[in-house]
Amino acid sequence: MEQESLGFDPNTPNVARLYDYYLGGKDHFPADREAAERILAVAPEVRAAARANRAFLGRAVRHLAEAGIRQFLDIGTGLPTQESVHQVVAKAAPGSQVVYVDVDPVVLVHARALLSGQPGTAVVQGDLRKPGEILHHPEVAAAIDFSRPVGVLLVAIMHFISESDRPQEILATLREAMAPGSYLVMSHGTSDARREAAARGTEVYRRANAPLTLRSRQQIMKLFEGFELVDPGLVWLPEWHPEPADTVDFASGPESSLILCGVARRI
Repeated sequence: MEQESLGFDPNTPNVARLYDYYLGGKDHFPADREAAERILAVAPEVRAAARANRAFLGRAVRHLAEAGIRQFLDIGTGLPTQESVHQVVAKAAPGSQVVYVDVDPVVLVHARALLSGQPGTAVVQGDLRKPGEILHHPEVAAAIDFSRPVGVLLVAIMHFISESDRPQEILATLREAMAPGSYLVMSHGTSDARREAAARGTEVYRRANAPLTLRSRQQIMKLFEGFELVDPGLVWLPEWHPEPADTVDFASGPESSLILCGVARRI
């Protein structure tokens, strides 16, 4: 298959491939590695933050499984890697439905190849900036029964949504579709810590055609409107129900993870 038909340019850094590089994956190109190294030069914590974010995803999904959630909508999936949502739920809640949504055609190709023949999973193309289209996508509607509780996962994706994209309206659209007892899982980069490094890293992402909108704790809290945060609330990545098996050590404190996260229940 030719690169043009995949809809990607290997010479332009890509968010999913940058994340893959931080995690030690292999699905990236020289342009991605160069951009990632520029970011790591000003914010070396980013590599550990990516690992901590992935670990948070696993803990959050297990928490939802323990709460009885059996259907998961993961928006902004990124490139498949170890301990993806379907792998976590296969152990924690066998028989669950998992729908992966991403706008990136490269991610879709990888995910569909990985999940071919995998029961209880679906991969669809969708843009978080158009949540209504995701919710009404035929494959989403076939897999997810929104009259029952669902876990909606927005992990390290909302900071790629600008204010002009009306993030609170996006969350409101998703919230209104979620039955009471559903859960929202979110992690979001913030400018509250390491402000100088955050500013320089944001500039690198902007030049990589992936502008970041790093929000304050107060702004991120507003995105949880209509949900009730579960204990311990909105915290740094390593502070959310840490487990010895996946703890990422941040010698200069949990704020060095650069990302706030929370799990909240639909009221």
